[in-house]
Amino acid sequence: MSGGGLEGRGGAEPEGAVIEDRVDPILASDPGHAAPARALGRSAEGRPVEGFLLGRGKTRISLIAGCHADEPVGPRLLRHLVSYLSSLAVDDPLLSEREWWIVPHVNPDGEARNRAWQKGKRHAYDLASYLAYAVRELPGDDVEFCFPRGPEDLGSTPGDLGSRPENQCLYRWWRASSGPFHLHVSLHGMGFGAGPWFLIEPTWAERAEPLRVFLRKRVEAMGYALHDVERRGEKGFFRLERGFATRPDSRHMRDHFLAKGDPDTAARFRPSSMETIRGLGGDPLTLISELPLFLTPRVGEDPGPPDPEAERWKKRVADWRRVMVAEGSAASVREDAHRAGLRSMPTRDQLALQWALIATGVELVEGRFGSS
Repeated sequence: MSGGGLEGRGGAEPEGAVIEDRVDPILASDPGHAAPARALGRSAEGRPVEGFLLGRGKTRISLIAGCHADEPVGPRLLRHLVSYLSSLAVDDPLLSEREWWIVPHVNPDGEARNRAWQKGKRHAYDLASYLAYAVRELPGDDVEFCFPRGPEDLGSTPGDLGSRPENQCLYRWWRASSGPFHLHVSLHGMGFGAGPWFLIEPTWAERAEPLRVFLRKRVEAMGYALHDVERRGEKGFFRLERGFATRPDSRHMRDHFLAKGDPDTAARFRPSSMETIRGLGGDPLTLISELPLFLTPRVGEDPGPPDPEAERWKKRVADWRRVMVAEGSAASVREDAHRAGLRSMPTRDQLALQWALIATGVELVEGRFGSS
């Protein structure tokens, strides 16, 4: 492996986002028809954490979703993907040239707590239900930032609260890999945003320019604006261009809360999945998708900080949440949100863009993906 990519690849696929074209059959696959899952461990409340190892190729890919349980679209994509990969012939390039380590939902307890507003929503999510029932984990219980600090830190260190059991079992599974990973994608989402937002491994920021060009064109072709925000490095978010920033990390998270005079919260941040995968060796590309459930027009036209339009939307959302909690008036909230210009982002478009991120990431680390 040179510069994080794979040399000497051959194969029939030309340069470009070829495997991105698999999106239709992937999304048409029945999530109930998949290869047997591997039991990785149990959640804090005793639910199974399941993983899938598919393929036998040289490119080693890790995909996870559900770290934040109020972000349901990532797990949906990975369940479709597992079903699709399970249906392929063993000589299909997706399997013969790649090895997929997939955990569709790393947070089954959180999924159970959010089922009231997520169940049965095939095409889009409902704002009133989301505001009334969405539950998000606090720092310390945040699965994304709760991985073991090292082999010795698996929940048994005296005087240490330990990482979550879900993170421990994923860490053990990843460490069983026969070599470093080339790509890791953690699928996330946003409640509200102007459009798609993508986060990139800082050490790959320049090398990932072809990925950024492709995704920008894909988003625009689908009729969406990219989300944009200027955070000047807060929590590790360094803006690269509209729609793209570097991914956060635990050191910047801790520094942020220490600067706010909150050492207790700072101490709760452990390594992220991205930091953990990179800690296993090699030079893997790590990526995060951030697809909004609800589209907030005009956010990012002045990315700030602060973005005045984003601040106005935050106030509107807080007001709607208070109405839902105090009055349960779903109809009035929906009507007011519609008048304000808020729209649900179709789930299928979110799924398609998540796969586009994964597909371009795969071909980038394989050296197949050109900038044209």
